[in-house]
Amino acid sequence: MALKIADRVKETTTTTGTGTVTLLGAITNFERFSANLSDSDTTYYAIVDNTNGDFEVGLGTYSSNTLARTTPIASSNSNSAVNFGVGTKEVFITTPASKMAFLDASGNLISTGGTSLMEVANDTTPQLGGNLDVNG
Repeated sequence: MALKIADRVKETTTTTGTGTVTLLGAITNFERFSANLSDSDTTYYAIVDNTNGDFEVGLGTYSSNTLARTTPIASSNSNSAVNFGVGTKEVFITTPASKMAFLDASGNLISTGGTSLMEVANDTTPQLGGNLDVNG
């Protein structure tokens, strides 16, 4: 089981409810999940229901053209699993904003919490909360 992210992966589903979604095939000019993931791989996903105005972003587990919605991260249901209604939804691989690190305008690596990771690298008096073994 590995966490995998891939570009241009988008399929449809007509699954209803809050459970595992069945993936029905790639949207034109996109790839299937099965072309990028193996059974038991995890990935970040988004499901968009344009018919009913619902969405969900989360961590899911892929298996045989299904995606288990393991951990919802953000949604139109107060960040809980959405009870999707009837209609066709789009399911795609994405990277949630809360899981990203990025470069700011000065080129500093920033975590999603807004802390510069360079602050750690530039600390000339770091302190550890435990024992440290040093080689050399």
